[in-house]
Amino acid sequence: MSSITIIGTGNMARAIGTRAVAGGNTVEVMGRDQSKAADLAKALGGGATTGEWGAVPAGDIVIVALLFDGVVPTVARYGDALAGKVIVDISNPFNSTFDGLAHQEQTSVAQEAAKVAPAGASVVKAFNTIFRQVLEKGRPVVFVAGDSAQAKADVAEFVKSLGLRPLDVGDLKMAHWLEGAGLVTVGLVGRGVGHWDFALGVDEFTG
Repeated sequence: MSSITIIGTGNMARAIGTRAVAGGNTVEVMGRDQSKAADLAKALGGGATTGEWGAVPAGDIVIVALLFDGVVPTVARYGDALAGKVIVDISNPFNSTFDGLAHQEQTSVAQEAAKVAPAGASVVKAFNTIFRQVLEKGRPVVFVAGDSAQAKADVAEFVKSLGLRPLDVGDLKMAHWLEGAGLVTVGLVGRGVGHWDFALGVDEFTG
């Protein structure tokens, strides 16, 4: 099992934390509002603890469960406290009309976070194509992108502990396209599918 720290106290932090505890992982919660972090840790149960914002995370895997515009500043703020950690970015940088990405260049939040992460840390993109309610009750595929094979393997083991299927999509530059896939899911909500209870996946055909 994995040792994880979740930075954030919102819906995705709760959903991932709930599955992490159920999967037998060690969970720490960090939030700018210490009382909200403590409340979430208590709600998760399973021995989940609360860490101090900005301190060295207890988890080997650090899941940054924040809105996209808070990810890079937070990684920069933590600085050397994240040295040697696997940093997981789950965010989607949608524009205000939800029909494009907030950044105009072929980059991603994960790639920008990697630029400010300390030496020895590895950034991985994962979970961004999954809606919170699906994560709570479904078995979606989790697409993973990153430059470190070991970091991706560590995240894959964590994902398996949640009862989910990890799929490696390539290097960290693929995070840009995963963010695009996140945008596709929003388009499907309003058009092709018409509701939120679905996730992108992979069907394999043989023979």
